[in-house]
This record gives sequence, structure tokens and C-alpha cells, in this order.
Amino acid sequence: MATRNTTSEINLFEAIQQFSSERGLSKDSVMTVIKESLITAYKKKIGKEEDEGLDINVEISDKNEVVIVVPKLVVEGKTKSPLEISLEDAILIQPDTEIGKNVNIKEKPIELSRIVSNQARQLVFQKLKEMERENLFREYKAKEGELTHGYFQRIVEKDIMSIDLGKVEGIMPRKEQTPNEKYKSGDRLKAIISKVEIRKDKYRDTGLVIVLSRASGEFVKKLFEMEIPEIYDGIVKIVDIARIPSIRTKIVVQANRSDIDPVGACVGMKGVRIQSIVRELGNERIDIIQYSENPVDYITNLISPAKPIEVRVDGQNREALIVVPDETLSLAIGTSGSNVKLAAQLCKYKIDIKSQSQYNEDMTSPEARDRLEKLFNPKQSYAEEESNTDEEGTSLNEIPSLTKRVIELLENGGITNVETLIDMSQDDLAKIPGIGVNTAEQIMKLLRESVELVEEG
Repeated sequence: MATRNTTSEINLFEAIQQFSSERGLSKDSVMTVIKESLITAYKKKIGKEEDEGLDINVEISDKNEVVIVVPKLVVEGKTKSPLEISLEDAILIQPDTEIGKNVNIKEKPIELSRIVSNQARQLVFQKLKEMERENLFREYKAKEGELTHGYFQRIVEKDIMSIDLGKVEGIMPRKEQTPNEKYKSGDRLKAIISKVEIRKDKYRDTGLVIVLSRASGEFVKKLFEMEIPEIYDGIVKIVDIARIPSIRTKIVVQANRSDIDPVGACVGMKGVRIQSIVRELGNERIDIIQYSENPVDYITNLISPAKPIEVRVDGQNREALIVVPDETLSLAIGTSGSNVKLAAQLCKYKIDIKSQSQYNEDMTSPEARDRLEKLFNPKQSYAEEESNTDEEGTSLNEIPSLTKRVIELLENGGITNVETLIDMSQDDLAKIPGIGVNTAEQIMKLLRESVELVEEG
């Protein structure tokens, strides 16, 4: 019988060691769990599971033989509890003992094998699964926001995809899936680890839930970081990203070096760099936008691929008016409004987009024209009012042929009157956002002609 007991214990340890090895659990932590489980099972057997002060220990030999060490109280006569021992029996184990003292008894009863095989086995594996869950939680929690690979397994309740990640399963809820993508069992896919948490879930015994996403903008961002060396190295920075899955993504980039074209770096020669990302997204449209601190230039870039005729902004009310050629209005708006929606999301402006004919028709109405002028030229209106009191110098409007857009750029750059403009050099003028060398040269030419006319008068 003893041989069978020992064999049963060894088989249990072999099963535990195999379980632990497969899940990467350390030997010391596993042995601690085994001892705690055996003590709990033994206390339950003798009816003392609530006894916190009971100092029971477990000794496990190199041959995986188990001995439970139990302190028993020496009593006179017949014992009344499993934790008592008669004086006669105690003297055989510890000759110098006496009534009222404790004697450590090493027990290996016939029932131990049954305890190990049932109660302790369940406790051991339950605690080992908890250890595995905690280890996996820490491992994958540290990977939140990272790109990972997995294999599609099946669709579970409410169109949730189950993804095999190797050590554990991940899930991809419907809202995190890219519309129209279909997978067969075993298909390999990329996704971002969106969230890792422990919660009750009927599909996972461990309670560990790893939520994956292919629909988020962060997923596209990680693809760019992986595919574009300049982004990975930090030479090109991703400023912002907005996405409508399967339809369109706009990604805003900025170079940290003046000799780098951030858009060109992302696209690559003949588009070769971005093509792998487009294929991964199922040929979703990707617009790469160069960031600008100037709101007019930024919104002009954001409405790509349409090329606006005019862009007006009201920075105070965060509103923008975009005028495009009639034939490109639908292009500017995009499928289901996707282009203008993403542009508005990125610049955080309310965008009103009009065709050239719509804009011209609006401007035929004096009321509409006055409203647009006041709405999108608040600084100019203020400058005109102040110029009547001669407190701000000569209005920039006094310079013939100087367009409203150029006046707005000058005022945004802090130049609100002709006197200030006269004191500036052409090089300094060219540095104002949105002006540039050619426009600066034209402004100086108009300024010289205007000053000459005033002097002649």
C-alpha cells in the first residue's frame, strides 16, 4: 500500500511539474503552492480548517515523498482530538516529553494519498492557474499599445473574434474589427493590444481578458512606426491621426530636421513604403498630411486630396470656410463626408466647405457677404475700426492690390499697419508663416509703389 501511495504522489508531482513547465512557473513558487494546498487539505480532513494558530508544516524529500509535520499536545490517557497524543505514544517519539507539551509528529497516513489525489490536487491546480493568470496579466499589461500577431480561431457570441496569441487567447470585439474583413480558422493577422484586464468571462477560465484592435488609429500608427524607418528613429514625428476604418485615415506628420520631407519619407519612392500598410488595411485610403502651425496652411493640407481656392479661418470661434473648385467638391467632402469629418477632427475647427459657384452666389448677397467678412476677418474689422481713430497707424487696406488673404497673414504675424511694414526687411517678412520669399518680394514691390504715390501727392 505504501508503494502505491508513493507512486500516486510522484505521479501528482510529475503532472504539476509538467503543468508548471508548460506555463513558465518557477519551481520555488510551485512548491510553495503545493505545501499550502496540502496543509489546507489536511486541516480540512481533521476538521480544523478555521484554526489559524495551527502550525502545520510540510516536508517534501528530493524523491517527492511527502511528510506532514503536526504539533500534537501530550495528554494523559485516551486522546479526544486528532491534535492530541497520549503520553505513552509521545515518549516513544520524544523520551523527555511530558504532559501539556507539544510533540512534532511526522504523519504519512494511508489516507494521505487520497487527500493528495483529490482535495490537494484541486487546490494545487487552482492556485497554479491563479499564478499563471497573474504572470500573464503582468506580461501583457506591459504590452498595451504594442503591435502583436495572432491566429484567428473562431467567432464567439456577439461577433467577438477569438485570437490565438500563443500563451493565451485574445478577443476582438465587433467595434475593434475592420469592417468587411473576413477570416478563416488559422489565418494570421496583426492587431494592437488595446486593453488588458482581469474580469469574469465565460470564454476564459483564467479571467484574463486581452482586447485587440484593428480599427483604432493607434493600430495604423504602429504600422507606420514599424514600416517607416524615419518614424521608428524619431526623425519624423506622428503629430496626430484620425481614422474611419476601411474608408479613410489621415495621419499628420512633422520632420524634426529641415532636410527631411516627412510626407515623402512616409510614401517612399513610387509609394513603395506605404503600399504594405495600405495592403494590411485592405486598400483603405491613407492621406499623409504635413503639419503646420499656421491654421490656414494646416487646414489646406488637411482637406487633401482636394486643392482649395481659398481658406478662411476664425481662430476665436474655431470655424473655417473652405472654397474649392466645383468639380472637386465631392472629392473634398469624401465618401460619406469622411474627408471633411477627419479634417475637422484633426484641426478641431468647424469646417464649412463650399464650391466656387456656391461661394460666389453667397457673395452676391450683401448680407451674406458682410456676415462672412465679419466672421472670417475679425482682426481686419477691428483694425479698420481702430484706423478711424488714427491710433493704430495706416491700415494695410490702403496698399493697392494687397489681397485679403495676405493682409490676414500679415496681421497674424503681428503686422497691423503700413508703418510697421515699412520698417521690416524683405527677409524678415519672408519668415512670417504663410508668406514665403515670393510673396514677400511682391509685398515689398506693392509697398514701394504705394509710398511713392503718397509722396507724389
